[in-house]
Amino acid sequence: MMAVLALFIFFQFRASKKRKAEQEELSTKMVPGAEVMTQFGVFGTLLSIDEEKNEALLETTPGTVIRLHRQTILKVVEHETISEEVVDDAEGTTDGDAPTTKNDN
Repeated sequence: MMAVLALFIFFQFRASKKRKAEQEELSTKMVPGAEVMTQFGVFGTLLSIDEEKNEALLETTPGTVIRLHRQTILKVVEHETISEEVVDDAEGTTDGDAPTTKNDN
């Protein structure tokens, strides 16, 4: 019973340490100009962060700025490069290329 309790405490401590490291990494990436996503799925460009008030200004579309709690920013969006093969596949298909199925009703 004590071993199970010890394992439980160990995993709780480890998870807490991991969350803290992820939060620190996020805070270093959150700089004005970074593209971010909020917990409710809104994407935008970070304009400023007020550490004192725990607020952030986010531009969602040109001219539209929203003020939100800093902790609602879920992650910094990093654009990945698309491989040439994916681009070639996307350019080579048209709506007419899609297979059709017959419905025998």
